[in-house]
Amino acid sequence: MILAFNTSTLQYGMALMDERGSVISEFFLAPRSRNFGHFMPSLDSMLRTTGVETKDLRAIIVARGPGSFTGLRVGLSAAKGICQGLQIPLIGVSSLEALASQIPFPSKPICPIIDSRRGEVFAALFSASEGEPIERVRDDTPLRFEELDSFVIDKTLFVGNDFAGQGRLIHDLLGPRALLAPPPLWNLRASALGIAGLERYRKGDFDDLRDLVPAYLRPPDIRPNPFPPP
Repeated sequence: MILAFNTSTLQYGMALMDERGSVISEFFLAPRSRNFGHFMPSLDSMLRTTGVETKDLRAIIVARGPGSFTGLRVGLSAAKGICQGLQIPLIGVSSLEALASQIPFPSKPICPIIDSRRGEVFAALFSASEGEPIERVRDDTPLRFEELDSFVIDKTLFVGNDFAGQGRLIHDLLGPRALLAPPPLWNLRASALGIAGLERYRKGDFDDLRDLVPAYLRPPDIRPNPFPPP
């Protein structure tokens, strides 16, 4: 049994899959605040309701970013702790690659985006041939939103983590060059991470627990305390 989870976006989730990629159970939550307090209780609930025991887990596949700084630390810390305790392998997957892989049978380039901070996004670009796996064209990159205009050249299919907010802005910026994926696809699913990491699992291509770190891509947004202690 494979456990996959995503905490790189405000919407977070987890999935249990067999080694062929079939989803046994999946949990998804979009909390109203940037709070991951329900993450571990949700994981415990999913294991109990499916009857899966921790000894049944063979690997963990986790989002390594880019995305929420706090979320990435939560997800990777939990993944490393479980893997170390159970002595099972860990596989980290790009959040943007997994998001792009959710598009079924694409015929246009795919640009996945995830919110970063004040008017900025993380973006990547993938090419697609119908019936073939997506191939990376541009690396995961932090951008000002308006820089998407030069990041993509041809008509491109966009998918992100906030359809209501990002979709309108993309359409206004790029006009007919922007094709928007259907709204239900604008959330990163843990099962997509699992599928993206399964090929590496089958090849025995695992990450080192000590070396796998969050892909932040930019410095943390740390601000001085306006009310320093006396």
